[in-house]
Amino acid sequence: MKSTSGVRYIALDHVRALAAFMVFTWHFLHFGMGHPPVADDVVPLFPFSVLDEGHTGVALFMALSGYLFAKLLDGKSVDYRAFFWNRALRLLPLLLFVLLIVGILKYANGANLHEYAISVAKGVLWPTLPNGGWSITVEAHFYLLLPLLVLALRKSRWLLPGIVLAAIALRAFLHHVNGEVQSLAYFTLVGRIDQFVLGMLAWSLRSWFAKRHAIALLVATAFMLFYWYFDLHGGFRHSPSFPSPRAIWILLPTIEAIAYAACIAWYDNSFSPSTTGISGFVGRIGEYSYSIYLLHVFFTGRIGRWMYEQGIQIPNFYVACAWSLLFFLLMVVPGYLSYRFVESPFLRLRKRYLRAVPAMV
Repeated sequence: MKSTSGVRYIALDHVRALAAFMVFTWHFLHFGMGHPPVADDVVPLFPFSVLDEGHTGVALFMALSGYLFAKLLDGKSVDYRAFFWNRALRLLPLLLFVLLIVGILKYANGANLHEYAISVAKGVLWPTLPNGGWSITVEAHFYLLLPLLVLALRKSRWLLPGIVLAAIALRAFLHHVNGEVQSLAYFTLVGRIDQFVLGMLAWSLRSWFAKRHAIALLVATAFMLFYWYFDLHGGFRHSPSFPSPRAIWILLPTIEAIAYAACIAWYDNSFSPSTTGISGFVGRIGEYSYSIYLLHVFFTGRIGRWMYEQGIQIPNFYVACAWSLLFFLLMVVPGYLSYRFVESPFLRLRKRYLRAVPAMV
């Protein structure tokens, strides 16, 4: 992860690689073109449920975004026009490339392209973009709020928990009115705001998390136990159906946000990972993670179908995870090519948007 100024945040690249692997495994395990490698009623042992429910990797990405932008903007004056220009250069080229590929595939399969065009247009506001593109919509909505969130953080860090409490109250109200809130909590800023905001708060509290290994272990263990319990009771898709009527979705985004934000702040401020060797390789995966995230859906289903047609047996969840890791590592190749030829050319057009705030005399 390299900022506009050229600073590399290798620890945060490690986090991005983990988040991408979680999402990849989620799709590999459960959406294999009609041939999922494992049954949906299999509940793995603790702590592997975070892979069986790998959709939670999206929450890790978003908590990381909040943390990163709080880190980048801390104590700086921001030219937000240049900031929005840079974010568009970072996100739109690959997103438009993926939308084009999806459109070509739909055309080849005889799908209605008018309906597809409408869904893409709606994607500016609603979670209708394919291949995980819906999360880019959520991220863009966060960017629009970022100037206000940065202002709130600078005024008082304790304004941010108030925003989270307001979001919880809103989800509780929507659950009461609609009978479910999973769809909004997962696919929109109604739920994701918690992760962005608490990621920002974790940066402001970073000195408290530094070197507190016991606290980080306790938080991670409690979170994985919670996700084991959540998985045991149906998880994302079977609680008892999708969207779930259960009230857990009122608090689930907050639980994810607290755990991930705390662990990110701990890891980023407790270690200085190397940029070489295995650490450097994992960091490169994190650097290519945006490409891997948007492109992997083209591969996971086809891999599942190929394994089924070849008669490759996957006897249990743990063997499926091993296969998932292998194919995820192979995704580094298309991830690199996409980063090199689709993403990187536009990054050269970025503008500086930060300058130090003069010290008060």
